[in-house]
Amino acid sequence: MTAQIDATAQDLLAKATWIQAAEDTVPPAGARPAYEFRTTFTLHGAPRHATLAATAHGIYEAFINGVRVGDEELTPGLTSYAKTLYVQHHEVTGLLETGLNELRLVLSDGWFRGRCGPSRVPDNFGVHTALVAQLNLETSADTIIIATGPDWEYGTGSITAADLMDGQTNDFTRLDDIPWQPVRVADNALTLDRSRLAFSPAPPVRRIRQYPAIDVTRLSRGRQIVDFGQNLNGWVRLSALGPAGTTTKLTHGEALDPTGDLTTAHLAYTPYPDPNPLPTGQTDTVISRGHPGDVFEPRHTTHGFRYVAVDGLLEDLNPADIVAVLVHTDLAATGTFECSDERVNRLHRIAEASWHANACDVPTDCPQRERWGYTGDYQIFVRSAAFLDDIYGFSRKWLQSLADDQLDNGCITNVAPNTGVVDNPEIPFSFDGSAGWGDAATIVPWQLYVTYGDARVLEDSFEMMTRWVDYIAGLAATGRHPSRQESRAEPAPHESFLWDSGFHWGEWAEPGGAFDFFGDKGIVATAYMARSADIVSKAAAILGKKELAHHYRELHANALDAWRTEYLTPAGHLTLESQANYVRGLAFGLIPAELETNAVNRLVELIREKDNHLSTGFLSTPFLLPVLADHGRTDVAYELLFQDTAPSWMTMLDRGATTIWESWEGITEDGMMHESLNHYSKGAVITFLHEYVAGIRPDENHPGYEHFTIEPKPGHGLNWARANLRAARGAITSAWHIDDETFTLDVTVPAGATARIVMPTGTQHTAGPGNHTFKE
Repeated sequence: MTAQIDATAQDLLAKATWIQAAEDTVPPAGARPAYEFRTTFTLHGAPRHATLAATAHGIYEAFINGVRVGDEELTPGLTSYAKTLYVQHHEVTGLLETGLNELRLVLSDGWFRGRCGPSRVPDNFGVHTALVAQLNLETSADTIIIATGPDWEYGTGSITAADLMDGQTNDFTRLDDIPWQPVRVADNALTLDRSRLAFSPAPPVRRIRQYPAIDVTRLSRGRQIVDFGQNLNGWVRLSALGPAGTTTKLTHGEALDPTGDLTTAHLAYTPYPDPNPLPTGQTDTVISRGHPGDVFEPRHTTHGFRYVAVDGLLEDLNPADIVAVLVHTDLAATGTFECSDERVNRLHRIAEASWHANACDVPTDCPQRERWGYTGDYQIFVRSAAFLDDIYGFSRKWLQSLADDQLDNGCITNVAPNTGVVDNPEIPFSFDGSAGWGDAATIVPWQLYVTYGDARVLEDSFEMMTRWVDYIAGLAATGRHPSRQESRAEPAPHESFLWDSGFHWGEWAEPGGAFDFFGDKGIVATAYMARSADIVSKAAAILGKKELAHHYRELHANALDAWRTEYLTPAGHLTLESQANYVRGLAFGLIPAELETNAVNRLVELIREKDNHLSTGFLSTPFLLPVLADHGRTDVAYELLFQDTAPSWMTMLDRGATTIWESWEGITEDGMMHESLNHYSKGAVITFLHEYVAGIRPDENHPGYEHFTIEPKPGHGLNWARANLRAARGAITSAWHIDDETFTLDVTVPAGATARIVMPTGTQHTAGPGNHTFKE
């Protein structure tokens, strides 16, 4: 169990020295072993209390007398290690014995020096792993401290290679044969800086559940294919290892080719300008020693997979021999949704599965190919995630890395922690600071405030928020896109607030659209500048910073005017028409109220022109259905939700998705796979399910669900829906059903809260704490 500690993280390790393996030559990246560090000590009696604190450059596990300490995985997690490193602490009294005791720690590369990002970049934070640990024992007579230091020893055990992306190799024949040697003291600027040691605000990563094999097929050439029925993040647990000397290789992937064999071709990444794709990795290997009871569970790596190809094992696997272990941050579930249509329920389930597969210590884009903490992906999904789980601590941890990595000029990096990045001299600009990605610096703190009502997140993030908005305002004031220079030699007055310079992903992954690296994306970027300035103005007002609130309110007004002047016609249409641009303009309040009807009508026309299909990408898809519902076109929102030909959510279901795809065409009609099949961003559609189908909507003017709205919008033949949310004040429930043309709504309002109830006919009620029923 985690110990209850009053001391600081620095205090818990005050007597301990950082130690490392004596690597005179660093092994090649991806093939580095996990080192084991140990010391022994004698106790003349059982201690009254004992606490172990530890952290590492790498990922580690601790064992006392052969028993694993705690149930956390991948500790100490991923942070911007140069500025923040989290310390773990456990109460371990019950693991100690009178007489000889052993404290052992196993350390692998992890994120610290393992391969990271799509380019598989190693050594992102240093070239040597290291750890520090301190065991404090209270006896009836005194306090005993067992701490890492130069008297410890280390060796290479059964884990002969461990890399988070490439995989793990265990040679069980080495379990009883470790050549121990003296450690080396890790004495460098990073280990000497103890100010970065802290306790994590987030729950730890844990093994959450197991998925049994639903099918095992042996192919003609001896390979066995295991199907777990669910795309997930984690590893497998294999108990059939074969006779001594058997080498079994496990290759993980999301899909099978037409022959029934595993394929990872859709995950191949070719780093520009290198023409050769990188290997996809995700391969674990185990060498058996032939002992019954041995189990291979590679906890120093993770994989994104549904299928595993098993090579080298002669005996036929039984489903009981192999299970998939789902691994992610142990988030407390807070919300549920279900309705009368099982397809919608399945959509909700696969979105939730994608979210959990990508909530492994940091919010990643995908669990197999890149595994990056993309800022854009999380700001897209954070509102949806808040309907599923308690994400407060998880998000606060990530925001710390976002702030730690903010550049000196205020720019926000596109990934946080900023690791695995390759500077490419062939590309004459920075990829950081893209609109909609960097704006996570304002959007995520604001969403946490709205959901949980805790202004501390605004206080703690405010400097980061203002520096980001000041940075993009500076870009708008000083930069111009070349196309605008060609069309207008002298900048118009509004261009001082038109953000059209720098690199932007824009409306990434629009269906059928080709990405233009150098295209003008000012209509996207200026919209986000207005949005972020508005958020910072509100945050400043909440924090009592009146002058700053006024300053950013003016910036918002100027950005709003620039967007309207450049892109909006007097008829309420856009000069650059796309579904995404209309959705964003309406969602961000950029289109004047008197022109909204015209804009919505044009948006619907664009949807009809696509034969009732969406054509939105990453940034605007979460807002598409809510915008339609908010402007009287719930019918069109439901048409898009239930559309069953590509591009659509139902197509994902019909083609066997168990998680949300990165591309709308993740699996084409002919069965070909494209891009990641486990990306949660398009799963943000579940916000519509919670807020509009079930009807639970937060009110940013009354954060923490002090006051909220329940306004279900039935449609498309649904005859019941219900959602629950465990908010800061207590349980919120909205459950409706239609019987004999009577609409019945059952509502639960928690103590200390009030709710505005809006029935489908528009009739309104006010409800206080308790259970209520409304009919019409």
